[in-house]
Amino acid sequence: MSAVSRRTFLQATAVGAAAAGALGTGTFGDGAFGGTGSANAAGGYLVGAGKGDMTGAIAGQGMMGYSDMDQVAQGLLQRTWARAYIIADAATGKRVLFITADIACVFISHHQTLLAELAKRYGDTYTAQNVNVNATHNHNSCGGTAWDYAYVLAAKGHRHNSFRAEIDGLLDAVAAAHDSLGPGTVELGHSELHDASANRSMPAFRLNPAGDRKHFPDAIDPQVTAIRLRRGGAVVGEITWFATHGTSLTDANFLIGPDNKGYAAYLGEQRDPGLISAHAQTNAGDMSPNLWLRKMHPGGPTADNRVNRTVIGRRQDQAGQTALGSARPMRTGGVDSATRYLDMANVSIDGHYTPTGKAARTSPAMMGAAAAATSQEDNTRSQLGFLNEGVRNEFAMLLGAGATPTPDPWIVDNQAPKAILFPLGILPPRPWIEQTLPVQLIRIGDLVLAALPSESTIVAGLRIRRIVADALKVPLENVLLQGYSNGYSQYTVTPEEYVAQQYEGGETMFGRWTLCAYMQEFDRMARAMARGTRLPAGRRPADTSGMQPDLLGTQPADTPIPGRRFGQVVSKTPSTAKPGSTVRVEFCGAYPTNRIRRGKGTNGYFAVEKFTGGGWTVAYDDDHESTEMAWERPAGSPSASKVTVTWRVPRDSAGDYRIRYYGDARSASGALRPISGTTGRIAVS
Repeated sequence: MSAVSRRTFLQATAVGAAAAGALGTGTFGDGAFGGTGSANAAGGYLVGAGKGDMTGAIAGQGMMGYSDMDQVAQGLLQRTWARAYIIADAATGKRVLFITADIACVFISHHQTLLAELAKRYGDTYTAQNVNVNATHNHNSCGGTAWDYAYVLAAKGHRHNSFRAEIDGLLDAVAAAHDSLGPGTVELGHSELHDASANRSMPAFRLNPAGDRKHFPDAIDPQVTAIRLRRGGAVVGEITWFATHGTSLTDANFLIGPDNKGYAAYLGEQRDPGLISAHAQTNAGDMSPNLWLRKMHPGGPTADNRVNRTVIGRRQDQAGQTALGSARPMRTGGVDSATRYLDMANVSIDGHYTPTGKAARTSPAMMGAAAAATSQEDNTRSQLGFLNEGVRNEFAMLLGAGATPTPDPWIVDNQAPKAILFPLGILPPRPWIEQTLPVQLIRIGDLVLAALPSESTIVAGLRIRRIVADALKVPLENVLLQGYSNGYSQYTVTPEEYVAQQYEGGETMFGRWTLCAYMQEFDRMARAMARGTRLPAGRRPADTSGMQPDLLGTQPADTPIPGRRFGQVVSKTPSTAKPGSTVRVEFCGAYPTNRIRRGKGTNGYFAVEKFTGGGWTVAYDDDHESTEMAWERPAGSPSASKVTVTWRVPRDSAGDYRIRYYGDARSASGALRPISGTTGRIAVS
């Protein structure tokens, strides 16, 4: 890398100023509880829960998670959802809004837009200080929803249709939670889960000190933490935290849907239709659900990735229920929250927070060659197959970067021994990833969340948890690293792990001392919270929604398959089927992304209906685990569409059924007209 002075480098890459302006330390939304809230809440809390459909484009657009331009959506496995929870302290009026989203990443685009729209609806009730929106990190959601070039490149630009669907789903979930707010209790429980994760980065993990490794004897974080919200005696919400990646389906999947955590949430809601169940992430950076840890051939606990999604999801669901089985109401600690924005391209770090005891700093974002090699335990292919994890700057290692990094030049020092591949923080016309990022502390009774806008390894998470637990004088098991929150900036590893330059180290954008910068900030924030104060929030990221390139182009007007009409069944439909069998039906359809269909019944893409004597009613919709839909251009046609609906007949099914398809055909003028098609009766016995 050419010599660049530190001053010149910073002038070229500054993304916001440090700590400008201050927010007060008062409460939020005092008395503005909405719903049926009152100061006489049982257990001192007001609780609410809600859910919103955030499924974006299901076909023809890039997916998010693997940054693979070849992974273009071809249909729908299950819908993706936002699940929102509001917990308020009835005595003080302080509240937090916690949202878990079935998507790969929450970007600054989501966070900024959501906060702006919440302000329009609710004034200062929900702000950057008390709103946390986090991702389950499933790798088969819609792509192109960021404002950052690095994150929309695989989707060939910003995909506003999917972005808007995700924002609308978030807002729907918040509205439902806000309107349902009422007196209730919050219960906290713990358990462990040992067969739903494996450490995919052992060469890095082994470089950590013995004391850190001893905390994780199996090199995984088995802790399961869960809270239950009751209102009026009824359970309305459950949140379960556990660390494992959303990569069971791998990059060989081309259907939009949730991965193992979304499936775990689905199971809870199937048991109790009145329940909103979320399975949130923690420090899952090096935790893979693909237990066999095979290079470029992910698998485990079975050879079928579809089955693995359900098995790993079911194990999380069961572990969450075990934790809740011993849960006890929380009555101490109240509710509090605080957020700080950091310019992660330029943080000065006190030596107290570094393993060497020497002062350090972060630098603008640099992507390493090891990152481009992909996480080889979770991928089936790489777009840069000549690269491998562990690639690093060996010249820097010879100069001492493995122990005490060389002092000059300062950029290489902060990033050593990373072999820099893409200097994302200094690319024109502006940095390709957001570098001004929010960190957040949330306290709900006995539970504390340290929220980070990145993927943290288990030991990196442990170090932050220890600092926060010490400052707030709470048990370590009650402090969680809430990853994937309010923004996204790839990974955070320990300085020791960074030396190995595995995938996670190559993706640690701001250099070797990234974790130390976060530790320093969380220490300051936690100590301020313990004093009953709040540090200035700092300057928010700039709105970069403009200058969004679109390299995808438009689809042609829809035409039916030659010799067919829109909605017509074009395959042989069985007249009978047995429970446990699979029924596949092909329709002459239209491009599904002509209109994002959010909802169920006629608002969805298809349904399996049952004849009840008085007419046909929906038995299984397009979110049910027994159904899925695939889309393709038949015989190479640029404008015709074939839609295949698959129904795996549940074993408890009996009676007469039919499959209905819904779509929207676009004419050459751009006008849309609804289309539909229906099979004949399918007798199941």
